[in-house]
Amino acid sequence: MDGLVKGLVWVGSRTEHYAEMVGFYRDIMQLPLEHEEGEFAGFRLPDGSKAEVFGLSDTEHTHFSTGPVTSFLVDDVESARGVLEAKGIEFIGPVHEWGPTGEAWSHFRAPDGNVYEITHGPKRR
Repeated sequence: MDGLVKGLVWVGSRTEHYAEMVGFYRDIMQLPLEHEEGEFAGFRLPDGSKAEVFGLSDTEHTHFSTGPVTSFLVDDVESARGVLEAKGIEFIGPVHEWGPTGEAWSHFRAPDGNVYEITHGPKRR
């Protein structure tokens, strides 16, 4: 199948129960904690996908107001964003890029009012 979306790769949530959620992912779901700084914790799943938790002191994810945010893998964020915008999808802010790897992501609001994300992995050199 050759569609726009290639898979699910990430889930993130902003919560007032930061410590409890870190414990849930680490101790109950048994995911290895990959990185923690302030009220941010990142976990890596066996298939390479990620789960991240943001506490209320995190100011970069205040738009995560509808619940957990799921990320859809696409070949190219800029191209996929153009396709979705042409179909009336509202994006939140710019495309973000992680310079060292070339990973990129962009958040949008779907028709249900919830926030989702599109992302592409590291660029092959």
